[in-house]
Amino acid sequence: MPDSTPVRRQRQDRVAILTIDNPPVNALSRAALTALEAELASAEADPDVRAIIITGAGERAFAGGADIRELDAARSVDGGRALTAQGQALFDHIAGCEKPVIAAINGVAYGGGMELALACHLRYCSERAQMGQTEINLGIMPGWGGTQRLPRLVGPARALALILTGDRIDAAEALRIGLVDHVAPPDEVVAEALALAGRIAAKSAPAVAAALLAVNSGMELPLEAGLKFEAESFIRLMGADDAREGFQAFFEKRPPTFTDS
Repeated sequence: MPDSTPVRRQRQDRVAILTIDNPPVNALSRAALTALEAELASAEADPDVRAIIITGAGERAFAGGADIRELDAARSVDGGRALTAQGQALFDHIAGCEKPVIAAINGVAYGGGMELALACHLRYCSERAQMGQTEINLGIMPGWGGTQRLPRLVGPARALALILTGDRIDAAEALRIGLVDHVAPPDEVVAEALALAGRIAAKSAPAVAAALLAVNSGMELPLEAGLKFEAESFIRLMGADDAREGFQAFFEKRPPTFTDS
């Protein structure tokens, strides 16, 4: 029997791991979306958590997409509006999280599952993973950010080819087009994502949060405004204790001990 919640949270050192456990394909049902939102908020609020990993239980699926039965039951304007609002709110939360969120894509990521991966800041995937924006095959289109985040990541032409055909691509192709950042053996993808998260967790949390915000905000701003935003963030960090420690550690040839101040 599955656990009572479709999302499990555990912590390893300063990294929270959120595991979607909704057999058989870790579908993003309404309950799964609600649970993922709650666990994400808890991890984000935990001062001991410095980075977050989202993955799927088992090796078959990261997230197979929205729950098809729920989609069918919601086949109306009002139903579509409610589903879109819930998914977009969660994925906007992930994209705007002040702590880095890494997708460890351990299996298939179709439809909403791919949109979940797109909302994360970084994406590691298994050699066996497959990804696809498959909604067009149901006579609909992406509704949780796929038409917006995918073009920003791989360019409009490649995004349109995936969205309009519903084709699935393997890990090698996903890496080639810049959809994922790294491909790992199936039994190592979470461990390698953890290693990356651990390296980030050792940095100054205010600096990490500021860098995330500058990149994410800058994507929506004209270059001049983005540069101004970056400069203001840099100036604030230069006056902080962590910058003092970072420079001192550099001169003393030792690892810095940041206090997030």
